[in-house]
Amino acid sequence: MSSSNENAPAFEPTQPQDGPPPDDGSLAIARQPIVDEHRAVYGYELFDRSTASDAHTAASDAALLFNALSYAGTEALVGKKTVFINCTHESLAGGHLELIHPEKVVLEVPTLADNASVEEVEGRLSTLEGLKARGFRLAFSQNVLRRNYGSWLRMASFVKLDMQAFRPELAEPLVKFARANSQAVLVAEKVETAEQHERMAALGVKLFQGFWFAKPALVKAQTIRPSQATIIQLINLVRKQASTAEIEELLKKDPTLSFNLLRFINSSGFGLSCEITSFRHAVMILGLKKLFRWAALLMTTSRAGGSPPAVGQTAVVRGRLMELLAAELLPPEECDNAFVVGVFSLLDTMLGVPLDKALESVALPQPVVDALLHNTGVFAPFLELTKACESGDEVAFAQSAEALHLSNRQVNWAHLQALTWAESLND
Repeated sequence: MSSSNENAPAFEPTQPQDGPPPDDGSLAIARQPIVDEHRAVYGYELFDRSTASDAHTAASDAALLFNALSYAGTEALVGKKTVFINCTHESLAGGHLELIHPEKVVLEVPTLADNASVEEVEGRLSTLEGLKARGFRLAFSQNVLRRNYGSWLRMASFVKLDMQAFRPELAEPLVKFARANSQAVLVAEKVETAEQHERMAALGVKLFQGFWFAKPALVKAQTIRPSQATIIQLINLVRKQASTAEIEELLKKDPTLSFNLLRFINSSGFGLSCEITSFRHAVMILGLKKLFRWAALLMTTSRAGGSPPAVGQTAVVRGRLMELLAAELLPPEECDNAFVVGVFSLLDTMLGVPLDKALESVALPQPVVDALLHNTGVFAPFLELTKACESGDEVAFAQSAEALHLSNRQVNWAHLQALTWAESLND
């Protein structure tokens, strides 16, 4: 956004705020401006409107920030402004933040339950200190001004004072206490009247957010999402530590995958000073570890037909479990195909089309196709056992394990390893 336009309305809604989110596969992220005393835009708080049933419910996990960077592109959403993202404590510990450059991102951290002990508060401290050390700025609600949260308050870059959460006469003591005990910038949020704005401005508060300035409005971005099949191929290549040339070849074959990778790595959230236009350069800069994490997150957020993220997670567990079970009985070169069978076994659910149609878009070895479409061949009993592990059907589980001459201990160990491995994709 150019400086000549700073005092213009922050954005125009693409649809009424209380209307339903779009149902055309596009990404809908709402943004509400945070403005300074001159009403110039300082930054935006982002909210996911793609799936929320309640238009006032904000997403609070890794998917929002990842989608904003990968699909919509931060330039379209926020220009060069600061991004405020609501987080959960679970997502704060997630490895997705390794993919984000901290310079323009403020993490809004919730306080714990009202009855949380000092020990519970202090238990979260190391995670917050780690984020702070990596350059992220942390924002807290006025609850951080409570006695138990002294250690958190000292790390606050922003404290947001909710105008609906305290009586007007408490504004001055809250502001004074926050200033005396922290270096945080104060933000008056949920400002709905001129009187509230004037009261906080008179106390020296410099940043404001709320309906008095602008309601959250949708920024609708057309998403260009790669197929799940191609993402899985990429995951498989990275798992095998394939060469940069092999990975580059896959990127060349799928324009949507390469488009998303280049848009992500060139987004302001990634923090590079120069634009990357070469697939090879992008792969080398990202590195296998981050490329793997990016592909895994892409798989669970790039879904068609509204299938929930859990489907992608289950598919990854299936793939890893198939691989581990196959390793007990089959040659090493067959284990990769077992992984593909497991992950592709839910492709119909993820893409919203019959499995035979889904598999037409990717070349697969015949034993993989036989297992997936006909339940025959060397991988079929492994897939049956994998499904039995999910079902809770003890009879089916016992029969499938016995057919492969695997003990309960072997199967349970492999299942636990698969679950742990799938979780580690988001660590």
